[in-house]
Amino acid sequence: MRIVRALAAAAAGMTVAAATTTVAAAPAAAAAPEADVAYHGYVAMVHGQVGLWLTPQNHGPTNVPDATVRLRWSSPLADLQQLPGQCARAGVSTVLCRTGALEAGGLGRRIVIAVRLAGAPSEVTLQIDTVWSGGARDRNPQNDRHRVLALDTGDSYYF
Repeated sequence: MRIVRALAAAAAGMTVAAATTTVAAAPAAAAAPEADVAYHGYVAMVHGQVGLWLTPQNHGPTNVPDATVRLRWSSPLADLQQLPGQCARAGVSTVLCRTGALEAGGLGRRIVIAVRLAGAPSEVTLQIDTVWSGGARDRNPQNDRHRVLALDTGDSYYF
């Protein structure tokens, strides 16, 4: 009977210790660092080919080790594409690109990409947004989300 009580007491002690450890660990799990990723650039379309010049920026306050920007066109992309090394196709009309490290208060390296659309649309809408920001929290996601309408005129449309 003493062994049963001792095991019960030990088990209760472990539960209290585990609960104490869990409570103690909660404050140690600090909030994610904060950064403000933004994108600026322009897009142009000529004969079904869309060019995009995009510069990532981090308004801070902390550095971002890397981020991923998603580019979604309203028209499907042609099957064959030649994408820059930091970009990969992620669907019928979507491409993901790494930005590289973004220092707080600094500009990232410019991403230049050209894609060919399937068919011959006279216009396309490009949606730009961040899918991953290196674990940083962004309290101002409006400046990294854009919708840009480009007409097949060769004109540049800035965002």
